[in-house]
Amino acid sequence: MGSERPNPAQWLWYALGGGLPRRLSPWVLADTTCRTWIWRHFARALVQLFPVVVLCLLLPPVPLAYRVSAAAGGVLIGLLFSTAFMTETNEHRAVKAGYPPGTAGRLREERAERDRVERRSPYRRDGAGSFD
Repeated sequence: MGSERPNPAQWLWYALGGGLPRRLSPWVLADTTCRTWIWRHFARALVQLFPVVVLCLLLPPVPLAYRVSAAAGGVLIGLLFSTAFMTETNEHRAVKAGYPPGTAGRLREERAERDRVERRSPYRRDGAGSFD
């Protein structure tokens, strides 16, 4: 990842959909294209769902079991919705950081292709000493 990272308050703002300063653009691109980009997306989605879950658990005047099941169902539906728009959301973050549309997807595809080639390489299958 890039050398400069957002501080916790900036990351929280970013997770909630806010933009970061331009100096953090390389970090945003790395965040949306690294090997763990899917897990990072889900972490941001959970941060977005957290306030709603807290309200769902605290406010309704019904038994706790109902509130917990409603909160769990809300998290499940929220994550399903988030999954449906995962690539678009990550692409939008990269565009907001100043990169041309399609950059994040292209970089993820290039990395995936490099990984596929590396997995199929003889040195991966047969070990380092088998190039005789």
